[in-house]
Amino acid sequence: MKNKYDVLVVGGGPAGAIAAKTAVEKGLSALIVEKRPAIGAPVRCAEGIGKEALQEFIEPDPRWISAEMTGAGIVAPDGFFMKLESGMAGNKVGYILDRKFFDRELVWKAAEAGADVAVKSRASAPILENGFVKGAKVEHAGKVHEIHAQVVIAADGVESKFSRWCGIDTTVPAREIMSSVQYVMTDIDIDPGATIFYLGNEVAPEGYLWVFPKGNRSANVGIGISGRKSGDGHRAKDYLDKFVKKTFPNGKTIEYVPGGVSVCRPLECTVADGLLITGDAARVVDPLTGGGIYNAMYTGKLAAQVAADCIGKGDVSKKALMKYDMEWRASKMGKSIERNYNIKEYLIKQPDTKLNEIIHSVSNLNLKEFSTLNLIKEIIKVNPKLMLELGALAASLR
Repeated sequence: MKNKYDVLVVGGGPAGAIAAKTAVEKGLSALIVEKRPAIGAPVRCAEGIGKEALQEFIEPDPRWISAEMTGAGIVAPDGFFMKLESGMAGNKVGYILDRKFFDRELVWKAAEAGADVAVKSRASAPILENGFVKGAKVEHAGKVHEIHAQVVIAADGVESKFSRWCGIDTTVPAREIMSSVQYVMTDIDIDPGATIFYLGNEVAPEGYLWVFPKGNRSANVGIGISGRKSGDGHRAKDYLDKFVKKTFPNGKTIEYVPGGVSVCRPLECTVADGLLITGDAARVVDPLTGGGIYNAMYTGKLAAQVAADCIGKGDVSKKALMKYDMEWRASKMGKSIERNYNIKEYLIKQPDTKLNEIIHSVSNLNLKEFSTLNLIKEIIKVNPKLMLELGALAASLR
């Protein structure tokens, strides 16, 4: 670890790893600092990602793919099961990753490309000069090191302390923080090729419960509920324990991971002088599904590309770095975040009777291609009244 780099990346998750790898491929020097002693642990993620989305950044490897999905299902509040099958196989469905190995693979590739990596190293404060972020004070091996950089990329997750220390308002309203708990369970009866989602205010108020297979009799079994619905006796863990007791009474829990996921709109601005904010730190998690792996990698790569361009031109001001903010918002990913935020806001206000009606109306749906957008379009097609309820949003989905 040197005391000066072109790019300093705070956080060693998918956003940080892809950012560092991209930076060095652009001819820059880069350092990843990760506060945890091991990359990829603990896993605070359901670990699902689409095949095409993954292959945009890395070729799949059996070492870090736990399962391959061929379908999905949604369970309505009244217990009705809607099976989702795809008319298109291959790259139109998805994988369940093993994030412990996947995240390490991404960081290894960044290191192989030329990036430096420091684990158990905490960025404890930004280095600020005349309002510009110029690096960070990093606690490593019992000492505080001043690491100077032309650009800092904040990829430090939902907590995003670094961005806050740089003067960015990273506050998330309690109702838009999904309180989550996930168990890795084994010895349970599941469909090993399908992800299953459970909806309903008795199951997961203003959220959902999921079963994501990781093998023939193993799965990530987790839940996310609205922060405002969480409290003594009705926490996310309480709902999950009730579900597990009923659905997998003989299952064995081999891992327990609590956490939080932001399901709000992204930060108002994801750049500052000398600073770019990516992934969960930028609040670019899909507000409807809670998925964030692809969005993290996308913003990490774009941030490094913009950083390289601006460093090359000798201007890393907020004005110059705004290209990053504008590009990701105008991208397919950015547009889907805004659309899915509005859909999420509509769905969480619906009573269970309405959710039952919607799910029953599209039972045994066969999609030409798996996507949230296509599913919503089909739901609207068979529920004309939703056109009025969703208003301009529904019109934009046509």
